[in-house]
Amino acid sequence: MTPADIRELAARIRGQVRKAVIGQDTTVDLLLTALFSSGHVLLEGPPGTAKTLLAQCFARSISLQFGRIQFTPDLMPGDVLGTNLFNFQTNEFALTKGPIFTDLLLADEINRTPPKTQAALLEAMQERKVTIDGDSYALNPRFMVIATQNPIEQQGTYPLPEAQLDRFLFKHTLDYPSREEEFAIVAQHGTRTGMKTPDAFGVESVIAADELDEAVASVSATTIKDDVIGYVVDIIRATRTSPALETGASPRAAAALAMA
Repeated sequence: MTPADIRELAARIRGQVRKAVIGQDTTVDLLLTALFSSGHVLLEGPPGTAKTLLAQCFARSISLQFGRIQFTPDLMPGDVLGTNLFNFQTNEFALTKGPIFTDLLLADEINRTPPKTQAALLEAMQERKVTIDGDSYALNPRFMVIATQNPIEQQGTYPLPEAQLDRFLFKHTLDYPSREEEFAIVAQHGTRTGMKTPDAFGVESVIAADELDEAVASVSATTIKDDVIGYVVDIIRATRTSPALETGASPRAAAALAMA
């Protein structure tokens, strides 16, 4: 698949998302970059800025199996991964899979849950597999996490640990829309009753799963020139000595940036 073909796929996705989400073009571009480079995205912003609707529309447009976890203070790791339950008819334990077994996972308000439950995502995000009671289970190779969080200064939030932040390709902060965008949002959404879902806005699947797999494979096969790699490495190393940053980026971040 050529770069022009991938740009055309991206344009199709943008067109569907824009049916429901006004503005947020930069956010959509970052999601597309993460999608084609097998990365994950963390979206931070105040409630009501379309984080959840954006993720739902994004998944709908790509024919991906969509799963959602609403993170709460009482959520347990087993609620994310699944658990082995005893089947009295077969006298055996059987795995009841959790919502993480999907293609695109929306981890909604991920910083509302304690670190122990947040950590349940670590292995899945890095290796695309999970371990339950000592047994490993593979996830779909196209597994992607779009996590949302509220600003950490709000009450009832648990800051994400560095090990988990390092597994996101992007962390993007969403701000309130401009006056013109907000006027358009009210004009479009204010006349609709009921839940604001992709179906309500006519969002359709415009990309098949095999098209996505082909695009991702093409991106992965791209040769990166040495001068580009050197530029990426210099950027990453500069973060480790900058007084403005508490913790610099890791070698994993360097590899992810080069892929993006």
